[in-house]
Amino acid sequence: MPPLPLPRVLVTGANGFLGRHLVAELLRRGYPVRALVRPGGVASSALPPLQSLPIEVCELDLAQVVYKEALADTIGGCGAIIHAAALAQVNPARSRAVRDTNIYGTEQALRLARKGGIERFVYVGTANVFGFGTKERPGDETRPYAGRRYGLDYMDSKRAATDRVLAAVAREQLPAVLVHPTFMLGPGDARPTSGALLLALRAGQLPGYPLGGKNYVHVRDVAVATANALTQGRVGESYILGHENLSYKEAFGLISGVLGVVPPRWPVLPPLANFYGVLCDLKARLTGRPAQLNAAMAAVANDGHYFTAQRARAELALPQTPITQAVAEARDWFITHGYAT
Repeated sequence: MPPLPLPRVLVTGANGFLGRHLVAELLRRGYPVRALVRPGGVASSALPPLQSLPIEVCELDLAQVVYKEALADTIGGCGAIIHAAALAQVNPARSRAVRDTNIYGTEQALRLARKGGIERFVYVGTANVFGFGTKERPGDETRPYAGRRYGLDYMDSKRAATDRVLAAVAREQLPAVLVHPTFMLGPGDARPTSGALLLALRAGQLPGYPLGGKNYVHVRDVAVATANALTQGRVGESYILGHENLSYKEAFGLISGVLGVVPPRWPVLPPLANFYGVLCDLKARLTGRPAQLNAAMAAVANDGHYFTAQRARAELALPQTPITQAVAEARDWFITHGYAT
């Protein structure tokens, strides 16, 4: 008896850093893919256009669409959704665009799921919607949200979006699995997002390091575990997708070593970081433009955002590629595509 055909997967945010890796991983497994991107977002100067891949491309902004017919046309023929579309902007700290994309966009993705009667809904969140911990006792999926103290719409909106998915599971039996990546590194960061850290270190633009830290993971490992969530994992459960917990001193030293540059040498003590953040906020108010950072970002950098991915390793077969490899691949990709010489 021949195997059943794989369901068509609708991937929102398909042209993002993670989204492009997700599309590649799904194609590698033989899934038919429909890529949902914002109008005008199908191409990047550093990436081949999505139309060059053997997939369907649909241009639609979930945060703006108001016509039910558009949603129906988008989901038709799909058996699963991976909702990876998000706006990960943290500067300025408060942003209506961030709230609309992350909350209303998720609500629209849930409407797509209801219309399509899909077999699995995979929501891509962030580990920041949970409480972080120390290296000795890292945060996990059971810890309550601790990010509200910062006043960042990105964290708050992702927590709100997570709650909406969980509510749909409880009230409507939505077959959803939630995955929550930590700080992703690797090749293909065309805009760049997390890769901006590598470029700043390579250019010697960071004179010091804050005293906090975070968890790092290879973007391709996240794509693999997210694709696994189409058939693995428990409905209604959340999974942190991460790997190595590193202080900023450790991370900057590791990254600088791979890049072949001198790492930042001086610690930036919390009072100084907070004072600089306040000055940046004042400059932003006076000029009407975001400064280099803001007070909320400074407060985040002072804390250790450490997590464990034990549950995802056990239930989603999350790979654990060394972070040095992620950095080396990102470095080579940036050089090849003209971001650094």
